[in-house]
Order: sequence, then structure tokens, then C-alpha cells
Amino acid sequence: MGKGGMSHGEGSKVEEENMAAWLVGLNTLKIQPFPLPSVGPHDVRVRMKAVGICGSDVHYLKTMRCADFIVKEPMVIGHECAGIIEQVGEEVKHLVVGDRVALEPGISCWRCNLCKEGRYNLCPEMKFFATPPVHGSLANQVVHPADLCFKLPENVSLEEGAMCEPLSVGVHACRRAEVGPETNVLVMGAGPIGLVTMLAARAFGVPRIVIVDVDDHRLTVAKQLGADGIVKVTTSLEDVGFDVEQIQKAMGSKIDVTFDCAGFNKTMSTALAATRCGGKVCLVGMGHGVMTVPLTPAAAREVDVVGVFRYKNTWPLCLEFLKSGKIDVKPLITHRFGFSQKEVEDAFETSARGSNAIKVMFNL
Repeated sequence: MGKGGMSHGEGSKVEEENMAAWLVGLNTLKIQPFPLPSVGPHDVRVRMKAVGICGSDVHYLKTMRCADFIVKEPMVIGHECAGIIEQVGEEVKHLVVGDRVALEPGISCWRCNLCKEGRYNLCPEMKFFATPPVHGSLANQVVHPADLCFKLPENVSLEEGAMCEPLSVGVHACRRAEVGPETNVLVMGAGPIGLVTMLAARAFGVPRIVIVDVDDHRLTVAKQLGADGIVKVTTSLEDVGFDVEQIQKAMGSKIDVTFDCAGFNKTMSTALAATRCGGKVCLVGMGHGVMTVPLTPAAAREVDVVGVFRYKNTWPLCLEFLKSGKIDVKPLITHRFGFSQKEVEDAFETSARGSNAIKVMFNL
């Protein structure tokens, strides 16, 4: 499952060879054939139509690893995706050929204690698109469990469906931090995850949101998307005290919850210092694998630190937010590319450069 390609039902004709974008080496992507497993009774075959580039995809391209996951053999990239059902397994009842769906990319075991507790995002046997050794979804077609494919409302586009994956990170973070109409929120980092976390927090009813970053353009985008305050900060740890003063001034009241969507020594140190006594800091980004931060002063103020890893049971709520208009992710999609060798290379370079690129999307 999750290994893009083509599967043939009885009597079907081979009309095309399934192709996928393979990470074959450092800074090297190749569009190559990618055969699919057969469609099982509870699976569907999906023709990919929209696939976004995530920061982890770029990490794999540039370093052949992300955190403790190391690419040891060629791997198909991509995990933010949506497409159209082309074949359904015999036991699939809720989807039919032609349905437009967004795919949740992680397949958990459903047998371990964490899965049984409902925390399947922490399953140690998780098979996740484009996480070694599991292949991803930047392919013409993939086979995936039907229960992880969610039908799109009529007014939600395929690109928006693909955006459910990053949006799910923000929704899960908001649930973990228990934000609501009485919560003032600070977001560290105005990259794609910081921005979707801000949008999710607003949909959860948060009345005031301040977002910080080192980049003027991204702060401008955050303001356009509805941030109540923006603060430009530096990368220097020596500036934490000054930055905290500016952030608290911009908020105009106590900061109840801070989302660190970058995950660096500086951002986490700032988050811990800026958050009120008894508040929460939710670590969403994982920029540094190991951080040195002032936990003791934060503990003395009973600032809770909450971790976030992927998401669970988020697609239905994400789709409801998109359907109702409570969240609009369309402005985040800044660049679009087709699925040729050159366009795949150009798309990843565009995403890696950052600058004015927020979400780079493939239209297959």
C-alpha cells in the first residue's frame, strides 16, 4: 500500500505506464516507472491530481534524511495529496469510481496499545508516504486503504484537498493545546506550518493571534491572512529578551498558548519566556533534533510543554472548515508545476529557496 503505480482489474487493458518521482540520490530526482500492488478488498486506486511539497520532502532531497529517518534506497517522494478514485476494492462501500478524495498518508497497525488508545499517529509500525522505506504519492496513481481516503465536498478543490495534510498538523496542534475563544495565541514561524496553525487557531475561535518570523514577506502574508499582530525577530539568542518585549507589546495582553512552528533553540526559548504563567507551549516544528532551552524558569512559572507529532482523526474537521469557509488555504498555494522531469526539479528548487514560495503544488 502507498506504492504509486498502476493496478489492473480483470480484463483491463494497459493504457499507460505508471510513473513517479523517485529520490535516487542526493539532490537527484528522476521520473521513473512505478508499478502498483494489486487493489485489495479494502483498498482503492487513486489517480493523483494535486500533490504539495512539504519541508520534509525537501529535507530528504537535500540531505537524504529527516530526523532519524534515512533514505537508504531509491524512494518515491511526496505525501500531501488528493486525486480521483479509479478502482475500488470489493469491500469498499463508501467510495465509488470518480469520487474526488484527499488522502491521509499514514497507515497505522491498529493492533498496538497506542492505536487501541486512539493515538494511532504515534504507532511504532506506522507506514507513512515518503518516509523510508515507504514510497510516497508523487505519482500518476497510488493504491491506498479506502478508510484513509476522504471524499471532498463539491465546493472544495483537489488542491485544497491536498492542503488537508499540512492543515491537519495545525488542527492537531490546536486540539493538543486546547485553544478556544478565551485563548490568546502566539505563533513562532510564518512558514507553511505556522500559517496553517494560525488559520486553524482562528477557526477554533481564538480571538487574538500574533505571529513572528525573521522574513518580512512571510510576515506580510501572515497579516493578509488575518494575524492581529506581526513581529520581526532575529536568529540571535542574545535578542530573546528584547523580542519577548516586542511580542508581548504586540499581543497587548497575556499569551495563553504559544505554538513553536520552527523548533529551534531561539524560537523555543522565546516561546517559553513569552508565554504567561500557567500557559502552554506547543512544539510543532522540529528544526533542531536537540535543543538547549531555559526549562527551569519556565517550570517555575508552570508553563506546560506539549509535543505534536503528525495528527489523528483530522481530515473530517479540515474538510468541514474548508467547506464552510472558516479556513481558506488557497492563498497559501503560491507556485504550481506540472509533472515533467524539468518541472519536478524546478518545483523542488523553488520550494527549497523559500523566499516568496509558501506552498508549491504539482498538478498532475
